[in-house]
Amino acid sequence: MTAQSTPYRTHTCGELRASDEGAGVTLSGWVASVRDHGDLIFVDLRDRTGVTQIAFDPKRDEAAHSVAESLRSEFVVRVEGDVGLRGTDRVNPKLPTGEVEVNARSVEVLASAETPPFEIEDDIAAGEDVRLEYRYLDLRRPEMQRNLQVRSKAIHSLRGFLHGLDFVEVETPFLGKSTPEGARDYLVPSRKYPGKFYALPQSPQMYKQLLMVAGTEKYFQIARCMRDEDVRADRLAEFTQLDLEMSFTTPEEIFRVTEGAMRALFDGGAGIQIMTPFPRMTHAEAMERYGTDKPDTRFGVELFDFTDHAAESEFKVFAGAVESGGIVKGIRGPGWGSKKSRKDIDDLTKELSAWGARGLAWFKVGEGGEPSGGIAKFLSKEQAAAAVERSGALAGDNVMFVADKAKVVNASLAELRNRIGAEENLADPEDLSFLWVTDFPLFSWNENESRWDSEHHPFTMMREEDIPLLDSDPGKVRSLSYDLVLNGQECGSGSIRIHDSELQRKVFRTLKLTDEQIESKFGFFTRALRYGTPPHGGIAPGLDRLVWIMLRTKTMRDIVAFPKTQRGLDLMSGAPSEVDAAQMRELGLELTAEE
Repeated sequence: MTAQSTPYRTHTCGELRASDEGAGVTLSGWVASVRDHGDLIFVDLRDRTGVTQIAFDPKRDEAAHSVAESLRSEFVVRVEGDVGLRGTDRVNPKLPTGEVEVNARSVEVLASAETPPFEIEDDIAAGEDVRLEYRYLDLRRPEMQRNLQVRSKAIHSLRGFLHGLDFVEVETPFLGKSTPEGARDYLVPSRKYPGKFYALPQSPQMYKQLLMVAGTEKYFQIARCMRDEDVRADRLAEFTQLDLEMSFTTPEEIFRVTEGAMRALFDGGAGIQIMTPFPRMTHAEAMERYGTDKPDTRFGVELFDFTDHAAESEFKVFAGAVESGGIVKGIRGPGWGSKKSRKDIDDLTKELSAWGARGLAWFKVGEGGEPSGGIAKFLSKEQAAAAVERSGALAGDNVMFVADKAKVVNASLAELRNRIGAEENLADPEDLSFLWVTDFPLFSWNENESRWDSEHHPFTMMREEDIPLLDSDPGKVRSLSYDLVLNGQECGSGSIRIHDSELQRKVFRTLKLTDEQIESKFGFFTRALRYGTPPHGGIAPGLDRLVWIMLRTKTMRDIVAFPKTQRGLDLMSGAPSEVDAAQMRELGLELTAEE
């Protein structure tokens, strides 16, 4: 970046080169370090573009040298001087400005600074809570500045791509109506209408569909969304998504536009070229091969079905699971026959219990492919050979099984597969493996509440030939939906939408909403669908997650300026915080004694 000339700077701290030798310059920035060599004092001056070394020599300017003696880390200073070459023995090859230094003629302290709680440099040892409490200092670190700049460039490139396709950028409301879309809403009490609440958007879903009713045809938004969920390394309570919607469209067109948007995002942000079109896989195939609808396809080690042989096995756990309507699937652990002890397997079994697994059966594969240990004694020669063949196991591998309901088996083995990939370094960290997962079921069964839930959301269109199944067998209805997956992370969901008012109401009824609830929650929306709604569809890729994968930072919080902690706290500002009694009365709210 070249600085606009102002009284504070003629150049930035990252742009001076050997070709600038002899130039008179003015720089402003933060003191990164001070090195006192007696007569000579060297200061590394930092701004968001880089670092320049400043040399203070009392023979050149005694007053400037005197001020330099008082400088401390993170002081903000303005320096005037002349660019000189460092000399071959003092060149710093790690810095773009490493061939030059500025010989100071004057220095002005613009702001002093207290000693910061951690060093303002990359690879610091400070805990994340300290970094978040002093986020404004953490953001001064070069890595964090780079993250923000890459994110900005990526979104700028994305906007240019979509404007080039004649998309219209429209902002939708932050204050909307609370609707049951799966996650919990953040609610905002209304002062003017006591006892009533706005909801902050989980997504602009209904608004963008209403824009299609309105004839906008091609809409996008860099949308801020909020969900009152637990924060994880790959999830934020406040997040940003690219929101797209198109009229008179098909899944094929949405795939093409989204793939182009991903090219623009990665190239514009980090100069990364990605290959399109992305491969595709049905939901059924993904669950069969990987046990998850967001598989990491950078490595193999796929699941295999063993239900047919398990039904005839002498191992009662296998036979019992199949008899009760469950399945048995397995996976190989590369080299785990020698790497993993029985205790390791027991510990792993305990961890998999979080996904519902009640056990992890296993055996080792010998040099001749023969099984040993674990459940080997319960398997016939033919059954063991089938397990080895289907798993692709080699000598020294483990073959591991889970027997239970399909949901438990797939979830447990998908987690185990990810563990194998991580421990064995099977996935190339430099690889970007995009995947479309298509043909999701429209509904998933909620066992706790004995009702159907939307697999994605209730506005998703189903395959036309499956519409009659809404009445007879909702679990078999296939949706016109699709997920964008990258390196085992779900980075966006989309679908063709329902554009018929009566069909939309029918889906709501399948979800056990009464006519009164439909009218109360969605009446404005279903009425709009009666006024000539074109077929339409869209997608909403998560930008935080995509930039996180692009930059390979430890957590997604490292690519957001002011994130919350995993507990949803803003350690810097102290949010959430109590409000005074007058504000509560004005909003018509009162806390109970228990609260």
